[in-house]
Amino acid sequence: MIASAAMVMVTASCSLVTTPDLVVPATQQAGAPSAPASISKIQKAPAVAPRWPRWGFTHTQVSANDGTARFEQDVSRTLARTPMLQTQHIMGFGALNPQPRPKEFYWESLDGRTNLMKQSGGTQIITLCCAPDWMKGGPEGPTEDSAWDEHLEDAPYPKHFDDFAKLSATVAAKYPDVEYFMVWNEFKGFWKDHSKPADFKGYTELYNKVYDAVKAVRPDAKIGGPYLGFDSNRTGKSELRGTWGVVNRHALDAFNHWFKNKRGADFIVVDGASLTDAHELLPDAFGALSKFSAVTTWLRDRTGDLPIWWSEWYFVPEDDTAWPEPMRLAVQAASMIEFAESGAATALYWNPQAKAGTCQGCMWDPRTGAELPTGKLVADFATWFPAGAELEHVTSSAPKVRVLAQPRRLLMVNTADAKTTTTVDGKSFTLQPYEIKWSDR
Repeated sequence: MIASAAMVMVTASCSLVTTPDLVVPATQQAGAPSAPASISKIQKAPAVAPRWPRWGFTHTQVSANDGTARFEQDVSRTLARTPMLQTQHIMGFGALNPQPRPKEFYWESLDGRTNLMKQSGGTQIITLCCAPDWMKGGPEGPTEDSAWDEHLEDAPYPKHFDDFAKLSATVAAKYPDVEYFMVWNEFKGFWKDHSKPADFKGYTELYNKVYDAVKAVRPDAKIGGPYLGFDSNRTGKSELRGTWGVVNRHALDAFNHWFKNKRGADFIVVDGASLTDAHELLPDAFGALSKFSAVTTWLRDRTGDLPIWWSEWYFVPEDDTAWPEPMRLAVQAASMIEFAESGAATALYWNPQAKAGTCQGCMWDPRTGAELPTGKLVADFATWFPAGAELEHVTSSAPKVRVLAQPRRLLMVNTADAKTTTTVDGKSFTLQPYEIKWSDR
């Protein structure tokens, strides 16, 4: 996700079909979604740490520590009710340049975010991105305003890979209570033109240096990559395809090279959107979500069942499309069902927080700190569907109602823009258009 330190960017199946170049219907209107694809067999998530929440979020340019102390405390108390995963980048996305000069460090903003994660009860994760300016052709010193917009996403020069690895090791040593580290972000600077191959050799070299450096000072650290975006298009020559489109062949090539040549990995990190690169939802907003489980399954088949982490995921068009809030929440809930049923170990919501005004998709109110529906949805999934939850196959008599169930609790999501009555678990339920309903069992 593109972001700068001066601006917030608000961004927010399981069967794989191997056919010739796919031709799929044009994007349908949101009011007439197709029947959601269902997974024929629930996939158990691989072994992870005990009580692993599975769900969490990324702190972006604005977070709870960017207001008053009282505001931060209020948000922290709300988050602490349901501890979940939280991650912060070392530079950008709310953190200033941590190493303005080769022998000079600045930790204040990163400290602010790690303190927020601690006091809100989060399992802390640090994303080892992005690189100080002097590592990528810029001047020494604090990052200039223009450089945040123009150069945040530049990769360090190869001659500075060792310097970035040393910085990563310094971060790991400074924050000994942080166990999990993701290396870089979306191949930033290593894949500028997605119609061409990525510089996967360069990224893999950087990753290996970071892996070795961090493990040298923190053998207990858990490290994952390649944090690669699984872009998709309407057609293409990739074997990873479905009614939602075709994953970019260059993404698969980059992943395969990294996986074959990595020094090691404790988990796999990817991200992606249900939309194509052309902002199409194929065949519609709900049907496109099966991409998430298809990619998860593909990864699990090829990685020896290492835990699969989705560092970001997106499901809303970025073309100023305005969805009614009930529909947006229903699509988000249905996407989270895809992750749970396909056995993804982790899914981190990119939280588009703001300092004021309305904020669709925010987890807490920018003015009061009160939990918003998105925050409650993520917290409810962390409560009832953590990585260790025993999922049970429960069907709905109405095809437009998606169901996710465990022995004590079930979730129903009406994917129709109409009132729908269904029988689930032997009980009759009536759901309003796009309603999300929870029920004891």
